[in-house]
Amino acid sequence: MKILSVLLLFLLALSPARAAGLPDPTSFSVAIERGDLAQAREWLDAGLAPDFEGRLIGTGLMIGAWEGNIPMMELFLWRGADINKVNAFGEQALLHAAWKGRLEAVRWLVENGARLNRAGREWAALHYAAFGGHAEVVAYLLERGADVNALSTNGSTPLMMAAREGKEAIAKALLGAGARPDIVNEQGDDALRWAMRYNNLQIAREIAGRENFAAAVARPVASWGRPQRSQAVPDRADLLLAQARRMEAAGRRDAALKLYRAALATIRQADTAATKANAATRAATGMVITARRGKPGAQTAALSYATPAAGVDASGVGAGGTANSAGAAPPDMVDDWLRRARELEAAGRRKEALQAYRQAAVALRSASQAPAYSPIPP
Repeated sequence: MKILSVLLLFLLALSPARAAGLPDPTSFSVAIERGDLAQAREWLDAGLAPDFEGRLIGTGLMIGAWEGNIPMMELFLWRGADINKVNAFGEQALLHAAWKGRLEAVRWLVENGARLNRAGREWAALHYAAFGGHAEVVAYLLERGADVNALSTNGSTPLMMAAREGKEAIAKALLGAGARPDIVNEQGDDALRWAMRYNNLQIAREIAGRENFAAAVARPVASWGRPQRSQAVPDRADLLLAQARRMEAAGRRDAALKLYRAALATIRQADTAATKANAATRAATGMVITARRGKPGAQTAALSYATPAAGVDASGVGAGGTANSAGAAPPDMVDDWLRRARELEAAGRRKEALQAYRQAAVALRSASQAPAYSPIPP
């Protein structure tokens, strides 16, 4: 899970960087995300390093890629930014643009030197584009020579991403480009297993072929493993979180606290509505906490869902009358943070309450940005 600073921005105002007219990571991110070219140019003129990293996403060039802001990327590149720099989570600008489906930004990055493929086992732009369901970006990356069988940090391929997320057109494109369905990752999973686990049967048929697919569907549902899904953050909650960060950057702690609480309430309300509407297929089980890239301190969080596969009814009982085993749900860490925040607020400890709300907000937000935070089930 990404841990934000425990110091509020009004304390950071005392730092040498702020005294020199340079930004702290949060105010930098806010300005670059809103596309403030004049402010970015002013900071660079004042001596800001072109690869200075903001909160969460990374450098100005990375944030520009995330937002699809080509003029912002041009500014930082011309000032000396490394187009292939890797942030603290092992990501590059090209991966951010691919995840968000920013085709023009992807083109610009590749044409200006962004590397399509990475050495060793690392997440590649093709993984992110396939997981995000961006067919045009996938097609462009393949056309430019992206490795169709690139291996992520745990040995997963772009085809596995498409199979897991039900991106049929992308799965077909990857197979047509030579994707190997026989590659097995460190968890012992391959593309067929993920397609079957997540009940994406058309993709499973494409991967396995008619004869092998018939054998696959004859196997017990439980043999494919239990699926886990991530709940997207509603648009209104995303907006409220962005506003909260701006208030915090301006030193308006009480306003930021109210906005964080409103965002979390919106998320909880949307989650409750989604659970009621999809009770037969998606029931929330809790949070999945996963370590990333061999760094025990760099953890991720995603809301997990038990999703019955084909032949399983709403009660979790299959056609043969056997209960579908789902295992015990992990502890709900978001609820723990919310409970702690309420207790701190009731005790008048507003600074600590704000930090607890921020922790819950970051955890919930991370669930909507899976590759950037953990696209692979643990």
